[in-house]
Amino acid sequence: MRNLSRIKWALIFVVVLSLTGCGQRGQGRVQQDRQEVKVVTIITERLVLTGELPGRTCAFLDAEIRPQVNGLIQKRLFTEGAEVKAGQILYQIDPAQYRAAYDKAKANLPALKLRAERYKEALAEDAVSQQEFDDADAAYKQAQAEMENARINLDYTQVISPITGRIGTSNVTDGDIVTAYQPIALATVQQLDPIYVDIPQSTVELLRLRRNLEDGRLNPDNTNQNKVKLILEDGSPYPLDGTLEFQDVTVDPSTGSVNLRAIFPNPKRILLPGMFVRAIIIEGINNRALLVPQQGVSRNPRGEAIALIVDGDNKVQQKILTVERTIGDKWLVSAGLNPGDRVVVEGSQKVRPGALVKVSLEANKN
Repeated sequence: MRNLSRIKWALIFVVVLSLTGCGQRGQGRVQQDRQEVKVVTIITERLVLTGELPGRTCAFLDAEIRPQVNGLIQKRLFTEGAEVKAGQILYQIDPAQYRAAYDKAKANLPALKLRAERYKEALAEDAVSQQEFDDADAAYKQAQAEMENARINLDYTQVISPITGRIGTSNVTDGDIVTAYQPIALATVQQLDPIYVDIPQSTVELLRLRRNLEDGRLNPDNTNQNKVKLILEDGSPYPLDGTLEFQDVTVDPSTGSVNLRAIFPNPKRILLPGMFVRAIIIEGINNRALLVPQQGVSRNPRGEAIALIVDGDNKVQQKILTVERTIGDKWLVSAGLNPGDRVVVEGSQKVRPGALVKVSLEANKN
């Protein structure tokens, strides 16, 4: 009986060992079956947000040169494309008839002045009537005005530049007849340093920025808020920063946008009027920005942005995100994630929500 009892307990011990070994082997297989994934742990970052908008350059000052008297162009006195100074003579109109009119008016003035003075003395002695004196005095003053008008017209025969800048192509040549205030300009002078950049901004974007600032999601960058950078048409950056001057108060009904104007130094004349550029404007600072690598975000059939999260039990969960924009190779997330969330960035194609996974290595966020 003792032997049978010993055999019985020996058999029970063997069975227990067998079951324990099977359990351990099963658990090992479960561990081996878990899919390996790489994750990024989300942290808050201080982010300066900028917006890139199309813009077009325009001259700081733009003067269309037109004659103020009729006449024949005797001489063009500038080189096309050169820098001209304010007050520099650009064209000489034939002054002959205007000089003759001035000389005639000037010659008549002394006699009329003496006549008015004599009538004034005679009026004091009641030798002439008040009306006679008034007529003589009026004739003298009219002659003065005619002489001044003749002098002005004579001066206008020299067409001068009202501003300092670069002058373009001349639309007339020596010997052409021009008329006062004609619709076609003789030439155009433009001041290029500094230079303006006009930047249209949609009212939708403008309202979004104002709402973010009011809600506290963005803070103004008091140091650099008005700083503007430029990207040229060939993709290269313009080396000098500009300053935002003002925002227009009227919305263009055809485009639904308001115009922003920035001013840029342009000492080397790299920027020319009419060039298309891309302006980078500082919108504000997000002190708690959440950035997620783009490979960690996908779209569901409804078009919503989604991400797979690995929780503390290494179980996969799916979250719907609200993404605002791309920042480099990352998405800026405004809702759906919290600091400390582990987002799957590699291996997401092989796992589903609810699955247990093995985090083999945390991916480099940078």
